[in-house]
Amino acid sequence: MKAGSKILVSCADRLVWIRVEGNGSSANSTALKDFAKEMIHRGAGEFIVDLANCPVMDSTFMGTLAGISLRLRELGEGCLYVVNLNLRNAESLSSLGLDQLFNVRLSATKEDGQALGLPLKEDRTAQAQTMLEAHQALIKAVPENLPKFKDVIQYLEEELHLSKRASPEEKKR
Repeated sequence: MKAGSKILVSCADRLVWIRVEGNGSSANSTALKDFAKEMIHRGAGEFIVDLANCPVMDSTFMGTLAGISLRLRELGEGCLYVVNLNLRNAESLSSLGLDQLFNVRLSATKEDGQALGLPLKEDRTAQAQTMLEAHQALIKAVPENLPKFKDVIQYLEEELHLSKRASPEEKKR
């Protein structure tokens, strides 16, 4: 994760406000996924992702957002909103068809929030699993994304398969 990148969160009732400070990337996607999963388990149904201070998102981060949105849809209640996005992020979401999955709003305000605890050094296998799930969510959300990400998915599946076969000593390297 880039120095200074962080995710701030605030929760009230069924509403979760997530403000991304810095790049939305694979480095902070696992923590976001785990946090969202816990909030959904606790009954949260509305997620607002504020990108005002997020200059760019990678495909893993967008796939993580897609996974959250798809989970809310599966449960039949709730929604994920993406607000305050810049032109680059709007184009990124649109190029993957995610502007049709999320409720996109140009502006919204929320001032407070607590930092979401992100691991200093994430387990490589956990990060690869998050990346795989994120890219699978991009395809599940918009099947036309398959040609864009099939090689990434194949690579990540192979990496995860190899890491499961590796000895504990090899995994530490």
